[in-house]
Amino acid sequence: MTEFSAPKGVPDYYPPDSAQFVAVRDGLLSAARRAGYGYIELPIFEDTALFARGVGESTDVVSKEMYTFADRGDRSVTLRPEGTAGVVRAVIEHGLDRGALPVKLSYAGPFFRYERPQAGRYRQLQQVGVEAIGVDDPALDAEVIAVADAGFRALGLEGFRLEITSLGDETCRPQYRELLQEFLFGLDLDEETRRRAQLNPLRVLDDKRPAVRAMTADAPVLLDHLSDTAKQHFDTVLSHLDALGVPYVINARMVRGLDYYTKTTFEFVHDGLGAQSGIGGGGRYDGLMRQLGGQNLSGIGFGLGVDRTLLALRAEGKNVGETTRCDVFGVPLSEQAKLKLAVLAAQLRASGVRVDLAYGDRGSKARCARPTVPVRGSRWSSAIVTSRRPWWG
Repeated sequence: MTEFSAPKGVPDYYPPDSAQFVAVRDGLLSAARRAGYGYIELPIFEDTALFARGVGESTDVVSKEMYTFADRGDRSVTLRPEGTAGVVRAVIEHGLDRGALPVKLSYAGPFFRYERPQAGRYRQLQQVGVEAIGVDDPALDAEVIAVADAGFRALGLEGFRLEITSLGDETCRPQYRELLQEFLFGLDLDEETRRRAQLNPLRVLDDKRPAVRAMTADAPVLLDHLSDTAKQHFDTVLSHLDALGVPYVINARMVRGLDYYTKTTFEFVHDGLGAQSGIGGGGRYDGLMRQLGGQNLSGIGFGLGVDRTLLALRAEGKNVGETTRCDVFGVPLSEQAKLKLAVLAAQLRASGVRVDLAYGDRGSKARCARPTVPVRGSRWSSAIVTSRRPWWG
């Protein structure tokens, strides 16, 4: 047995599970592609300042969870903990916002957070995401949410729900911030929590400790203090979701873990996953692009967990993806048959048939999930058997 193992909290996906993983990832991406979201491939690591400024220094992601190190040029870089900041950076850097708006992009891949590993919570997590940048339109908010909903449903997932709220705009948030801080400073909070309340009081409402949650149970909620503009925006989003047939539950106490969210904010939840019930979420981020040095353009997006979606499907007893490795499996019964069988296999593969061949003496029949029956042919002394009929020469 090897002395090496995967780092803690970093899963391996190998056959047959990897086929299900790919099916989930590609299924979620397909929903975005059908809605006109072009694919963007992002760097695995970025300048640390991008996430500190974009995600927010008061968040757990930046203050506790990022994998940050100095490269050989003594530059501080960070393995990406989320996708939105990188997409916005790319849009600004390459001038994608100078053309038709909105800019609609999708992405997929690994992200990295130093968290305590448990079921559904990994240090390398796999996500599919979309971003729509450049238009402040509640109809676009509804489209983004509907894309995620359609992706889950296309995979056969059923037992999930959409929770949604509004985190307001630049008009109502300052007043609410003062109101919330006044409430929080009247509580018996520890020094670290009081510091967070000073930096960003919404972060305290996101605290998972039972004692803090109990103390903040009666805290004022932003949904009750929206400006007229923010309320109209939220009501329009809900009316569009109703028209699209996307069910939702309003959760006035929802606080996402990233500081850039404004107005529409949402999360998809599956109770079959226990404590780690979130399978994806997102929201609007109207000030992020300007904050990162670009135009003052709005945006909205989501990130969906591939790992957690796969776990949710398994919790429902659902299987996705092709688990068999081949349609045709060839077994040469003599040395002279090997070359001819290899040529036939190449021809079948070129026509779109998945073909595997037996090599060596071990595991021939185990290589393909479908039954394999060697048949002696007069020309090749070999046979290839599929679920439908044998192939032989």
